[in-house]
Amino acid sequence: MPTIVFLHAHPDDEASQTSGSMARAVAEGSRVVVVFATNGDHGEAPDDLGPGESVVDRRRLEAQASAAAIGLHRVAWLGYADSGMTGWEQNSHEGAFVAAPLDEAAARFAALLDEEDADIAVGYDWHGGYGHPDHVRVHEVLHRGAALAARPPRVLESTMNRDAMRRLAESARAAGATDDEVFDPDQPMDDGNPLGEPESAIHWRVDVGAWLDQRRAALQAHASQTSDVGMMLSMPPEVFAVFFGHEHYIEPGREPGMVDGWPFGAPAAS
Repeated sequence: MPTIVFLHAHPDDEASQTSGSMARAVAEGSRVVVVFATNGDHGEAPDDLGPGESVVDRRRLEAQASAAAIGLHRVAWLGYADSGMTGWEQNSHEGAFVAAPLDEAAARFAALLDEEDADIAVGYDWHGGYGHPDHVRVHEVLHRGAALAARPPRVLESTMNRDAMRRLAESARAAGATDDEVFDPDQPMDDGNPLGEPESAIHWRVDVGAWLDQRRAALQAHASQTSDVGMMLSMPPEVFAVFFGHEHYIEPGREPGMVDGWPFGAPAAS
């Protein structure tokens, strides 16, 4: 079975975006590793920080707890600071992920790929799903790091299915929800682009419905991040299953067309 290395921007991104595929891959016998590009220091500061405990300390503990819930074999860090949202002054701070030279960050990732002799590397689509500078940088580091690896792995890009989210929004409106109550995936995100990618750009829809408990547990591990994680955990079980029952991936170089399948087993035919 393959060794799979997932590169995520911040602690909790793995829980919301790829934890289902991670848990399924572990269950099927793969070695699965998560690498966090940043320490998440611009996340929410919980009220119960202990004496001398920082936000970074807490988020590292939460990342380990999430990894345990998923069953991951290793948690690694590239060692950068959170860069903040588009236009924040933190974008240019010393140590910020987006301020680091691309080849420097990619070399750190490539070294981890080599340590693991990775078969598959996973990051984000071209705009990181919603334009966050750290997510966009993950895309760049994913591809450059894979190219620098001694044995370049297959590359997959996690994304969100904009068309599917639009259909959910239309169903909610048909059921009586107002526009204020419905998330619009076509609205401009952090970089001005809409959320995720259209179905026509996606290659894999992965069924992770059997691993929803692990997905929920991974999110619960990041309890300090009450805004985003709290919103996801507040969903009724049937709604949570609709939103988190499938994950989507782009495979650069693969022929167009989305298929229901599992890209993390034996090498996929194009």
